[in-house]
Amino acid sequence: MAKTHRWGMNFDIETIVIGAGVVGLAIARRLAVAGKEVLVLEAEDHIGMHTSSRNSEVIHAGIYYPSGSLKARLCVEGRGALYRYCADRAVPAKAIGKVIVAVTEAEIAALHALQAKAIANGVTDLAWLDTAAVARLEPEVVCKAGLFSPSSGIVDSHALMLSLQGEAEEHGTQIAFRSPVETVSCRDGGFEVTTAGTDSITLKCATLVNAAGLNAPLIAGSTNGYPNARVPKRRFAKGNYLSVSGATPFKHLIYPLPVAGGLGVHVTLDLAGRMRLGPDLHWVDGPDYTADTSIVGAFYDAVRLYWPSVMDRELHWTYSGIRPKISGPGEESADFIVEGPTDHGISGLVNLFGIESPGLTSSLALAELVATKLGYNA
Repeated sequence: MAKTHRWGMNFDIETIVIGAGVVGLAIARRLAVAGKEVLVLEAEDHIGMHTSSRNSEVIHAGIYYPSGSLKARLCVEGRGALYRYCADRAVPAKAIGKVIVAVTEAEIAALHALQAKAIANGVTDLAWLDTAAVARLEPEVVCKAGLFSPSSGIVDSHALMLSLQGEAEEHGTQIAFRSPVETVSCRDGGFEVTTAGTDSITLKCATLVNAAGLNAPLIAGSTNGYPNARVPKRRFAKGNYLSVSGATPFKHLIYPLPVAGGLGVHVTLDLAGRMRLGPDLHWVDGPDYTADTSIVGAFYDAVRLYWPSVMDRELHWTYSGIRPKISGPGEESADFIVEGPTDHGISGLVNLFGIESPGLTSSLALAELVATKLGYNA
């Protein structure tokens, strides 16, 4: 299988992408469409088993993130690209809109500040709503003011990943499941990647993209030749999602003002119109998807502030997800880190760290940035 390429050494494969979540698949597709030979190594049995399939499936507009940050830029770029991709590839997605609410007079100033931040990020379609305007849009919501974001929406994340996988494979990409990466060595102008387990193999590649999500810092830390001081600390933020009994009264996503570490417990809808609440935020020591029914009371307390009628509904735990954070409790929320050869000095290597929300929305834009980091857009 080894091939002599223009790089001057023998390689088994030109490019390895570690991780078959939505971001890894978007990167594989982008590189494959550009004519690169791509192999994806995935530790699990299927695509998107962790963060990519355990989220709100929301397409974010780009409202919340610091001006000039990667999160802000890539969310705005990625949102447009994602809607276009879904339309072109018949992936179910819909811009149903979002209402962000101030539930007290004291929160109105924060809502104005959020609007200003959004405008600075290039989100210019927000509409300010007074109490009566919110009531006309969503009669069961109680608040003092609101912001309406018409370009926020929802997507079938699994259908999106299947589409990205299919297009990547159409252009020659192969995916090796049950292939957790154990070590990486930088040598001879390329990389040796060794997988763990009974079927352990070592492959040589010229280009390596670490899109391993929750495990991306571990992969970087196991890379011989990569500066250990650059490896961010892994943080795990668990979020639970609850189903709600009865028919949904909402046509839009309903969000409170953001809280430290997240966007607050909000009402989301799926493309079938089903409603769920979440996520909350719990700092944990590692990936843990076990049910936690003790949080139901806290959900009632949070949601009834803007939807009092939730008290008439039954709530049931449905699933949880882990956000791959690189900042912890009490710390300022970290930006995406996408570092390439000009950042760390290793030719052909790109690491992606802290790709939490809005990672799904930003996936196609992240793929473009990786291509740029590797010099493929020159």
